[in-house]
Amino acid sequence: MAVFFISLILSCRAQERKERLSKDSLALVKKSSDEKLVTFDSLNVATFFSSYPELYKYQYTLMDFYRKREFSYAWYDKGELSLQAQNLSNRLLNISEEGIYRIPPYSRVLDSLVNNPVDSKKNLQPNPTTELMLTAQYLLFSKMAWQGQDDSLSRVAGWFIPRKKIAYADLLDSLLNEQEDKVVFHEPVYRQYELLKSYLKKYKLLSFEPWPPLLDSLIPLKPGDTAQVIIQIKLRLFKLGDYNGAIFIASYDQELIDGLKHFQQRHGLKEDGLLGPDTFAQLNISIEQRIKQIIVNMERCRWLPVSSDGDYLAVNIPEYKLHVYHRDSLLWSCKVVVGQSWSRTNVFFGNLKHIVFSPYWNLPESIVKQEVLPGIEKDPGYLAKHNMEITYYKGKLAAVRQRPGVRNSLGLVKFIFPNSYNIYMHDTPSKSLFGETDRAFSHGCIRVMEPVKLSEFLLDNQKEWTKERIEASMNSGREKYVSIKKQVPVYIAYLTAFCDRNNVLNFRKDIYKLDEAIATSLIADR
Repeated sequence: MAVFFISLILSCRAQERKERLSKDSLALVKKSSDEKLVTFDSLNVATFFSSYPELYKYQYTLMDFYRKREFSYAWYDKGELSLQAQNLSNRLLNISEEGIYRIPPYSRVLDSLVNNPVDSKKNLQPNPTTELMLTAQYLLFSKMAWQGQDDSLSRVAGWFIPRKKIAYADLLDSLLNEQEDKVVFHEPVYRQYELLKSYLKKYKLLSFEPWPPLLDSLIPLKPGDTAQVIIQIKLRLFKLGDYNGAIFIASYDQELIDGLKHFQQRHGLKEDGLLGPDTFAQLNISIEQRIKQIIVNMERCRWLPVSSDGDYLAVNIPEYKLHVYHRDSLLWSCKVVVGQSWSRTNVFFGNLKHIVFSPYWNLPESIVKQEVLPGIEKDPGYLAKHNMEITYYKGKLAAVRQRPGVRNSLGLVKFIFPNSYNIYMHDTPSKSLFGETDRAFSHGCIRVMEPVKLSEFLLDNQKEWTKERIEASMNSGREKYVSIKKQVPVYIAYLTAFCDRNNVLNFRKDIYKLDEAIATSLIADR
């Protein structure tokens, strides 16, 4: 639809430039060095904001932007509006494609100014009102689509990763200075945003189709069975992109098994190809609910850093996965165990500074009170049986730690990124938990399935730390701290909708019930 509208309004000259610029790009190009800059009177700024008061909050930024460029026009090229002006107007008119419900103020005015300009075609004189409306609306768009709602929402939603900081006026100014044949514009938003945006469009189309609940049969269906509901299941899987076989065959065949496994994989379910209750429950989630889940996570993507130049780790809590990146390229992933709903793993950022081989486990006071002291009351030999010892007393409360060893609750290694939540990553003796699909079992810290591999990655530039030495230190029974020469950022994030490395849309359960606060705020703008 966006391409259709743009093709109607662009001149032949702009159409030629379209070959070089994306239809969605807001990038700008520099005027040639021999072209005289056309300026406007600064008094137009005050007049503009008195006429359009809902944009007044951008007055200071806009004024500073034009003062730096001596009040020369930014959106005109030889008296004609640029292609980017058309693109901005189009995106504001179709702001719902960004997962935003609120209609921007004066978007229709902008559309009228850009697509039905009052400028004389003969005189080719730039219009200061059009110019100022474009810049003010650019600042508004960057706030809504790239920056997101205020910090207060992220805090309410339990998000304590520092929000990205970008001077959007400076970004616009830098784009103005790009040479036309070198424009490569990457929008200042985390890469998942654009992927989710493409799926939002698909799911909005699905919302116009009937989506009745699928009724589970009285007798559980199994491969080889025949039932009318199987046709409905195949049709639903086809619409969702999980099934490519024949639809109107009521047989539980291999193609259906494969389609179910694909569906289960991207919903974090056990990949058995069976129509169990969890699979049925996910198949019956409404399209409206999925749309809400997508826009909530698009908002979260607005908060994340755009990119990274080095190594970093990311734990996605609802996915129960640790992802290891080098310059935004995924190197590998592994399963993790995260905090239970009553002892959540916090969403925050830290720098990994130390590895501790053969660690002691200093038990938190809460565990001492709730588990250890009751255990001692029931069994005087509790501490010895759990390889624990009392190190000192804080008032009447004992400080308890567990000695290094294979029975230590932290396993054989822990990874420290100092933070106020006392959360870290570590090994675990309870390896069987990694076989579960839902892995919220810890007291808040993050248990890692592949601690040796993670240690090798973190110590890769410290050549003395070979795999053999790492494993020997893990099994030495003597605690050893190792400082990481190059600290590695760690993001503990919370995304319930995301695209995997194959750009396939995934959904996960909102295990901590954090989506609703964001959804309520976003939908309140409707």
